[in-house]
Order: sequence, then C-alpha cells, then structure tokens
Amino acid sequence: MTGLTLQQIADLCGGTYHGPAELAGREPKELVIDSRRVQSGDLFAALPGERVDGHSFVGKALDAGAAGCLVKFVPEGEERPCVVVPDVAAAMQTIAAAYRDTLGIPIVGVTGSVGKTTMKEMLASVLGTRYPVLKTEKNFNNDLGVPMTVSRIMPEHRCAVVEMGISHFGEMEELGRIVRPTEMVYTIIGHAHLEALHDRQGVLKAKTELLPLLPETATLFVNGDDDLLAALESDLETVTFGTGKHCMVRAENIRLSGTDGTVCDIVCGERRIPVTIHAYGKHMVAAALGAAAVAMHFGMTDADIAAGIAAYEPVGGRAAVTETPLLTIINDCYNANPDSMGAALESLAMLSGRRVAILGDMYELGPDSARMHREMGEKAAALGIDHVITCGELARDIAAGASGGNVTAFDTREDLIAALPTLVERGDRVLVKASHGLHLEAVVEALENLT
Repeated sequence: MTGLTLQQIADLCGGTYHGPAELAGREPKELVIDSRRVQSGDLFAALPGERVDGHSFVGKALDAGAAGCLVKFVPEGEERPCVVVPDVAAAMQTIAAAYRDTLGIPIVGVTGSVGKTTMKEMLASVLGTRYPVLKTEKNFNNDLGVPMTVSRIMPEHRCAVVEMGISHFGEMEELGRIVRPTEMVYTIIGHAHLEALHDRQGVLKAKTELLPLLPETATLFVNGDDDLLAALESDLETVTFGTGKHCMVRAENIRLSGTDGTVCDIVCGERRIPVTIHAYGKHMVAAALGAAAVAMHFGMTDADIAAGIAAYEPVGGRAAVTETPLLTIINDCYNANPDSMGAALESLAMLSGRRVAILGDMYELGPDSARMHREMGEKAAALGIDHVITCGELARDIAAGASGGNVTAFDTREDLIAALPTLVERGDRVLVKASHGLHLEAVVEALENLT
C-alpha cells in the first residue's frame, strides 16, 4: 500500500494524527490486525475483541516496526505514531477503498456459496503462469480480510484475485465498494447462510449486490450449470462455464481417480485443452473451467492454462486425497452445505471399489435443515454408497435418509474415532465431509493412522 501517508489516512477517515510531526509523512505498507504478524512499515489496526482488545498490543506492534497504529484511542503513555479514528474497522475499509482508486491492474473478484477458496486458488495458479499475482490469503474474505488483501497489492503485482464472502444482506455491496473488480467470478448459488438469506433467491440477491458498482467494461464469469446464474440478467459481458453444452467454456471427457485426481478436456469454440487437476472431485472441474475462462479472456495460451491447472494444490481440507497402506482418504471436511456435500457424494460414487462416506453436521441451513440433511442420506443411498457413517446431532437426519442401506450413526467425533477400525476395510475409498465447526479433521488424522 503506497501513496497514502499517516496524515492523509487520518484526514481520509475523519480522524487525527498523534505522534511526532516529522513521522506524519510515513506511508504504511499493509493493514495488519494481528500484532504477531506485524512487519516493518505495516499499519496495525487495533480492533476491539470479545476477549482481547487490540489496543493492548499497540506498543508491541510499534516495537515490531509498524509505521503506525490505527486506534480508537491512544494507549496511555504512547507517543509514537497513531491515527485516532471513530471506528477502526470502518477506517480499514475506507483506507482500502482509497488505495484501490490508485490501482490500474485487473482485479478478479470471486464469490459464491461453494468453492470460493478453491476457485481463488485455481485462478491464482493459472494466472500466475503469466502474471505476478496477489491472492487472498487463506479464506480472509470478509469485511476485515478484504481490506487487508487490497492493502497487500504492491507495484510489482500485475493482477489480483480477491475472494469475497458474505452471510447477510448488504455485506457484498460493502465489499464491492472496496474491491470494485474488473472481472467477477460466481461459483454457485447454493444453500448456504440460509438463516439470514432465507432461500437461494435471497442468496442470489445478496451475492449480486455489487454488480451496479462494477465498471461498464467489467466481465462476469458465471457457472452456467447453476440455474439461477445461467438466468442472471446483466448489461455486463457475461461468460458461462460448466459441463452443460450450452456453456461457453465447458468440460468434456471427465474422469476421476482417487489417486491421480481429475482429468478432462476444456472446450471453448475450436479450442480443446486436455488438463489434469491434481485434486479429487467433479467440483474441481468447475474451478478449472472458471479459471480457464478468465485466462482465455486475458489472452493466455492453452499451454499456460494447462500448466496453471496442473500446478494447483488443494488447501486446508478441500478435496485433498491421501493414500495410506490401508485406505484412500478424501479429506473434504473444511466446510459443507447440501450443494458441496451432494457434489462430493456424486464424485465418490464415480470411484471403483468399496465407497464409504463419513458425513457430519451442516450448519446455518435455517428451518429446512432437517430436510436437507435427510436428502443427503437419500442421495447417498441412491448413488449406491456402500457404507454411510454419520457424526453429530444434525447428521442423524442423514442417517435416517440413508436407512435401508449400511448406515452407522455417532453422536460425537470421539465415539466415531474409537470405532473406526471396525468400520473401514482395506482398499476402501473414504470421503470425510462436514461443516468445519465439527472438526472432522481429527477423523481424517485417525484414518491416516490406521494400520
């Protein structure tokens, strides 16, 4: 983040500069909210928390070399540079939006109910074969993470990929005012955050709040296999991707292997690009297609696109495949809703051998939660999954839906782990899928240690 001094930041945010006058001209590098991650030249934002107040770490941040601190009040006795503002979080957004005004590079926004982080990582991998790319770290995609991401865009970056996540109405408009993407990618409009957004139409409305903020030259990339996105009306240029023949960028000859990942041909007009995705699942094809569509828009070659897709690596419990002497484990337990769980089950059903699905609670589904869980069990049964194992109170409805087949239900993660040696067999393909709050990564670890 260059071009904004501490004094300019104070003026911009309706605040005041506190500290030595000769240091008011410092230009901070990045916005940081964790004092442990402060590096020389950063701007530390002292956010109040439920258990810890960031103002307690102002001195530590300045000791670590921060150019200054963004604060609501100056800690007693602190004489070093601080910018005092009415609301630290709001000031972060104001600063990032102002810095965004100075940037002249393509910024690709990514949103959707499922697969945002996977799409972001795939885009960065593909675009990175040609450009120095800045991408969102981890899943820092909210009202605090997005300003930090924008602040990290430096002069050497020629492109940025920014993940944008919301759970309530109005939030996407706020993020849109900060990011103002030149390209926008929509993964899927699914059954997520329904407690606040009510239904899929509500999800669509919330996710598309930023469209009026985009420049007339912006391009939308939407998953054409999603009925709501396929019917989306916009004055902006729109490119569809998916497996349907109506999609402008589509996949053919999809083949899944628990060991080798996913293989397909990406087709667009006369172009046909054979690609290998070193991750498991049909949903990985959607990520590759979205990344390829954006790359084609940027004029990249088939070879660059194939190389970028091949270089993708799964992150944080998202469709990662592990081979042990006993099992093939598909670790997809970072998060779950009916759309992602359904896709994971469909992918599992495409594999050979005995297929086991360990499925846990899906959170934030609203009043229809029981029905949606039950439908996952019914889907698993219809797909012929050999053994459905559930974990958690909500997942009891998955077990009920799969009744009639081989089903085992557990209330706790600990009971499930204790029973694992009696539940799986040598050569099994085992999917582990649940919302992150259930922490089934412990189940994955236990599976990896079975002998």
